[in-house]
Parts: sequence; structure tokens; C-alpha cells
Amino acid sequence: MCGIVGYIGRREVAPLLLEGLQRLEYRGYDSAGIALTSPKATGLKTVKAKGRVRDLEAKVPARFKGTTGIAHTRWATHGAPSDVNAHPHLDAEGKVAVVHNGIIDNAGELRRKLEADGVEFLSETDTEVLTHLIARSQAEKLEDKVRETVRIIEGTYGIAVLHADFPDRIVVARNGSPVVLGIGEKEMFVASDIAALVAHTRQIVTLDDGEMATLKADDFRTYTTEGTRTTAEPTTVEWEAASYDMGGHDTYMHKEIHEQAEAVDRVLRGRIDDRFSTVRLGGLNLDAREARQIRRVKILGCGTSYHAGMIGAQMIEELARIPADAEPASEFRYRNAVVDPDTLYVAVSQSGETYDVLAAVQELKRKGARVLGVVNVVGSAIAREADGGMYVHAGPEVCVVSTKCFTNTTVAFALLALHLGRTRDLSVSDGKRIIEGLRRLPGQISEILDQEEDIRKLALQYAEARSMLFIGRVRGYPVAREASLKLKEVSYIHAEAYPASELKHGPLALIEPALPTVAIVPDDDLLEKNRAALEEIKARSGRIMAVAHREQEKADHTVVVPKNEDELDPILMGIPLQLLAYHTALALGRDIDKPRNLAKSVTVE
Repeated sequence: MCGIVGYIGRREVAPLLLEGLQRLEYRGYDSAGIALTSPKATGLKTVKAKGRVRDLEAKVPARFKGTTGIAHTRWATHGAPSDVNAHPHLDAEGKVAVVHNGIIDNAGELRRKLEADGVEFLSETDTEVLTHLIARSQAEKLEDKVRETVRIIEGTYGIAVLHADFPDRIVVARNGSPVVLGIGEKEMFVASDIAALVAHTRQIVTLDDGEMATLKADDFRTYTTEGTRTTAEPTTVEWEAASYDMGGHDTYMHKEIHEQAEAVDRVLRGRIDDRFSTVRLGGLNLDAREARQIRRVKILGCGTSYHAGMIGAQMIEELARIPADAEPASEFRYRNAVVDPDTLYVAVSQSGETYDVLAAVQELKRKGARVLGVVNVVGSAIAREADGGMYVHAGPEVCVVSTKCFTNTTVAFALLALHLGRTRDLSVSDGKRIIEGLRRLPGQISEILDQEEDIRKLALQYAEARSMLFIGRVRGYPVAREASLKLKEVSYIHAEAYPASELKHGPLALIEPALPTVAIVPDDDLLEKNRAALEEIKARSGRIMAVAHREQEKADHTVVVPKNEDELDPILMGIPLQLLAYHTALALGRDIDKPRNLAKSVTVE
């Protein structure tokens, strides 16, 4: 959520910051702003605007010059979207500017104290509290002013601070919200996401929680909020600026759906061990003896990552015969769960920064649990906090709605399940069978994508629905959950997912011609059970679209997908439903890459 960009160097800063904000638009926002200065300036210049970055750009005057600046896209938490509530926020004298991602939990208390001291607030935001606290600090150095402030606030923050009296630097701090430094040649960048940096540098430093940094044009240093220097070695980002372009597609979502065959090939590359019919996952930091001691697997994620975890848990149970389940991290972290030393915990997050997942990881680590991370972004907070893990190598995913990262995460779980299975009782022949199935996935994904035109025509028929029901049994149920979420997110049609086995226990009351049902019908040992569910729906005049491995007589429409191994079929069966959601949203004229009210990376509670 929200986005931060900052720059200090010799170049004109406004165009750089606006370009960076445009690269962060996918994160979700409702207003934007920019503040800048330079060594020769006498103060700060600021422009803010409700709406899109293009609305901000239209308000920037021609002579808006400076070589140091910070900028922000805001997703409203405290106060409605408006010019006044947009960041950066300034103090009364206009000397201090702050941009902030996160939520200050004790902002109300601090605001009341400041108002009692005569401070007049212009906005409704929690961020303005930071600005006034920094401005009123009696410390001589900007670093100390910021340090004093962050030590009295409670909550999450990623902040960047400009001060007119210190035009040669930007001070940044992090606690629970990402802050990434970009190291250039006699210039420095800061952002909340590497997407804003890769056009200018691929050398980055990611701050840890409780860490701050001072950026000058030719140098940077990092230190804790207590003032202790820290050692930060830049790392090289794999992704290039071209990875964030649309590549001839009309939307990022469409591009990313069509990148899935290549992305799955990437997550498999170099990991298959044909000699022993297993996989090589050295990043787990888990030897065979330790793997055999695992008695349970608990997978934690939010939204799409949670659904990928549901599929992963089933594969682990089937292939490794270890009890496994998935749970929303946002629930787990609040229920004082029993942490078992024989349980392997797996934290799933596309960004590696999802706040609820990160908080669950930190609580588990505090209680001595072993935690693996399954993430897409190298060097992200969860990757650093976990004992080991896997990168899913999906590449940059810009659309708010996740597609290729979901698919790659499910494939990563298949690799983990195979690895655990082969250290236990999974036979060589079964290991070989799963490996052959994994290798077929990229080609089968391409086969599914070749049906796009047929799925587009189906979407036009279902776009008129006000609500849809998605059903599946066992392996099909997580697919139904994810497909339901996709349709909700991008088309705004209400959708609900339910186990097909539970139809008689309530949902049948909803069935009528106006409520279409999408049924996941894999060709496995539950095929006849699933067909019985279709009979029940058809008997009540319900419309049915089936996703299956062969035509279904009771369905009005069937999307046929290629058959793989039973355990791997769920990976494929969700892909046509991504296309269904996309083309339904397209038919309804939705803002596909930036759905209303949503953000790509949820870094607040």
C-alpha cells in the first residue's frame, strides 16, 4: 500500500520522482504529492493532488526545480482522499516534509498533546504528527530529530524526511513497512519498492525493522534507531526495468497471465534431481534428518497466498504423508496458537512484506519455531526473517490481482511436497511420476492459454450475473476459492466459494437461473461425486460452467484443461478462471490493473 520515492544527486528531481510514482501506481493509491529542495534553495517546494499521478503532474509548475526530493502515493487510512490529506506533510514553518507508509497507532494521543502545546493541524492524517514532532525536536542533527520521533511513536512506518536546514540529505527509517535504498553514481535513491528504482540502478540495500539511513549524493550510511552503525552491503537486483513494461499487452494482468508458462519453467529450472527422483532445495536449510523429524506443516498466508497454501497443504499431505493445513496469517497471529517444536511453519507472501504474515513470522521466531519463507521478492523482510525458504521466481508482478505469482507459488509447494516426500516414504517411481508431471506444466499452460478466445466469449455471457457460486471438492476447493477471489477483485461481481460436498447443507437454497455456478471437476477418484453435485444444481435450473478434463454433460459450458497427475491438476485448473475473471472485468469496463479499494502489497493491518 502507498508508495515512497526519493532522490538526491545532481539531476533535476521532479521528473525522476514522477516517473518513480508512475512505476508504483500498481500498489493502489488515491492521491499523490511531491516535495523538493536543493543546496542553494531557501526552503521546500511542495505540490499535492487528489487522484492519479497524472493529476499531480498536471499541477507541477514549469519552474519546479531542485536536486533533492521525496514523493508519495497515498492509500487513505486516516482521513478521506484529498489534496490536504495527501503526502508530503509539512510543519507550520514549511521546513520539514515527511512521506510515510504505515499506521501510527498512538497518533491520536500524540496529536492531542501537540494541540495542547498550540500546534494547529491541517490534515486528518496520522503522518502529520510525525512532521510536527520532528520540527519541534531540539536535537541539532536531522538524524537525531528523526530518531527521537520514531522512538516515541507506536505502529508501522516507512518514512522519508526532508528538512530545509539540511538540504544535503534525506533521512529514512523503517519499522514494518519496506524501505529500499538505490545506490547510484554520485546519486542515491530511496523507495518502498524496487520497481521505482530499477530504471536507474540495480544496486540496492533493504533496511531492516528498527533501522534508519542517511542518504547524501555521494554516500549513505545505515544505523539503528538507537544510533548504532550497521553494515549494509548492496545487492544486485535480478529484474530489469523492461520487466515492468506491458510488452504489447493492453494490461499488466493480461501480460502476466500469458507469462505463466515461462514463469513455471523458471521456478523448476535447476531444481530437479533426476538421479534420485527428487528436487534440490538448498535454500530450505533443512537436511534430511531434520525433514524426517517434522510431524506437522502449518502454512500461513493472506488472500491469494493463503489459497496457494491450501493447495500446498494438500500436496504435502498426499506426497509426504505429513499432516498439513493452511490458515490466514491475519487470524493466526491473534489467536495465541500453540507453537509445536515438531511443526514446520511456512510463510507465504508474494512481496515478502505482507504485514500480517511478517508479524506471524516474528511471533513464531520469538517462540522458537522453525519458519520457512515462500516469497517472490529477493531480500524481502520475510526472506530475511525466515530460517530458510524458496523464491518462486515469478518475476515482477505489477497488476494488483495476482496470477503468475499464485501459479508459481503452487508449483513451489509441489517441489516442497516432493522434497519432503522423498526424504520419507514416497517411492522413486512416484517421485519420477511427479517430476514428469511438473515438466509437462509449461506446455499444458500454453494449451490452456490458446483457448482464450473461447473463454472470452463465455465471459461475455456471464458478465451480466450479479453473483456467482464457485464449487469444488478436496483438490478443487482451493481452486474454487482462488477463482472466486479473482472474480471479486477485478470485476466487482459478488462471488462465493463453497465445497461441493456442502451444497446440501445450505447453498442449494441459492440456486436459480440468475446465479451461475462454476464447478471444478477434475478427472480423479471424486469425479462421480462432483457430477452428482452438477445434477443437484441442474435439477434446480441452475446454470453451470465446468472446468474439467472432459466435457461434462450436465454443464451448460465446459472448459477442458489438459490432464496432469492428480496431485498437480489444481495448478492448471485455476488458469482458465483467471482468464474468465479478466475478460469479465474487461466486458464491464473495470480498471483491471488497479481495482478499486485494493493495493498490491498490504503492509498495514
